[in-house]
Amino acid sequence: MTTTTIRLRPWQRAALERFRASELPDFLAVATPGAGKTTFALTCARMAVAERRCRVVVVAPTAHLKHQWAGAAYRFGLHLDPDWSPADGKLPSDMHGVVTTYQQVSTAHTAKALRGLAVDAFVVFDEIHHAGDDRAWGSSIRTAFEKAHRRLSISGTPFRSDTLAIPFVNYVADEARCDYEYGYADALRDGQVVRPVYFPRIDGVMEWSAPDGSLLAATFQDALAHTQAAQRLRTALSLDGEWLPEALKSAHERLTRIRAEHPDAGGLVIAVDQDHARGIARLLRDRLGTLAEVVTSDDPTASERIARFADSTTPWIVAVRMVSEGVDIPRLRVGVYATTTTTELFFRQAVGRLVRWQPGRVRQKAYFFIPDDSRLRTHAFQIADARRHSLRKPADDEDPDPDGLLAEQESAALDEVMDAEQLSLFSVISAVATDVTVHSTLSFMPGVDDDDDFDDVAEPDDDPSLLVEIDPLPPLAGASATAKGLTRRQQKEQLRDANAELARELVARTGLTHAQVNAELNRLASIGRVSEATLEQLQRRLDKGEAWYQRVGLRR
Repeated sequence: MTTTTIRLRPWQRAALERFRASELPDFLAVATPGAGKTTFALTCARMAVAERRCRVVVVAPTAHLKHQWAGAAYRFGLHLDPDWSPADGKLPSDMHGVVTTYQQVSTAHTAKALRGLAVDAFVVFDEIHHAGDDRAWGSSIRTAFEKAHRRLSISGTPFRSDTLAIPFVNYVADEARCDYEYGYADALRDGQVVRPVYFPRIDGVMEWSAPDGSLLAATFQDALAHTQAAQRLRTALSLDGEWLPEALKSAHERLTRIRAEHPDAGGLVIAVDQDHARGIARLLRDRLGTLAEVVTSDDPTASERIARFADSTTPWIVAVRMVSEGVDIPRLRVGVYATTTTTELFFRQAVGRLVRWQPGRVRQKAYFFIPDDSRLRTHAFQIADARRHSLRKPADDEDPDPDGLLAEQESAALDEVMDAEQLSLFSVISAVATDVTVHSTLSFMPGVDDDDDFDDVAEPDDDPSLLVEIDPLPPLAGASATAKGLTRRQQKEQLRDANAELARELVARTGLTHAQVNAELNRLASIGRVSEATLEQLQRRLDKGEAWYQRVGLRR
């Protein structure tokens, strides 16, 4: 067995050295979206498995990201099961670990099963702030993983709009301590890490009938009370006005120009809800003659649709929240922020979908079209701000909301939801787009020009300090070689399907019940349960079943 060499970026190497030097069980690494947090985390995990023969557990925000993590781990030689559940029984001996979600861990049954699986394990928390989404979630996370050997938390947006403490984050003087931080401004200066993002801000004249019956008209430059500002934004984004079609037209024209030199470049529209998303797709088709993939959370094929779009040349994808965080679609170059969600966290996550750098391509500027709403304008200005966001943990005897954060949450909720009665009384009269103002993240970085594309900043490929050698992985019991391009889990699925089909044929040929046939196949292959079988055992079960099938046929 030989060592494996991995080339890291300078920040990844520096973070790795700091992680390995730390003797504490918990480590929080904060890096801007697109910087390569997954590569850093999997390098740490690969080293841990090689040195300690430990299991790996990854906790991801969404079901789609479970499969993305499993695919990335496979390229590091790690076999993680993204579809594991406690009902499957023991983890097969030819798997290094599992990928689960924060929501899955929140159930007591899953937390208990993971508690046993994670003893002395290496745990990765992807976008750790989700562990504070609900008090019960945080409690379950602590229950499941408190006996792990190391816990690596990674995040691109390390802050929350509430004051819930996040499990396994170290607090010093009531402030969360980040063990390594690599900001967006740092990544831009390094070059060939992230794209510079430009924000065309579109003003307009909006007219609407408020729930109280009053008729209102305003531009985005007019100062309004919060409720009226929310109504103005909803009016602009309405499918019934002309502001949204004009914004889509401007964005599509920009994407068309980009596709002249980047033919598979894509665009993302973030919509209010599922009906809104489908309406936007119709606008793109009917007004602009272009196709769009629509991804909604109620679609069981959403993950497959995202993956298909990522590998296609389809110009646009329209989503609600499915593509807001963590999803890797490097060809996205243009975005339209067409949602009433105005929290900074969500905005940063959305912008993060456009910043991923593609090696070998020059002039990679990205453009995110936004309503010229004062809240979104402020978020755009702050993208280049490298300040560290507080993860403040309140003391038991102090004001639990010292900075008015709960009021901010309630305010944001008003933006996102109107109850049925309000919606029945609220109506759009007209919405017309007017001025477009453009600024970029570079505008707020001293000494950097907006015209710089950072293409002349080469990665130091010849720097030997960026090469990391990792010891070979210890062999897994019952492991066999997997088909090229397929994860071990994917190849197991193929074998399980083949076994199931053969069992049905044996039932028809022998007259035995399904339970009897499956029990005999398990006995012949010396396995207890199919869900606990290794790849080698599944293949043996199939071979034994085919031999049985032939014997039965000969007797007849």
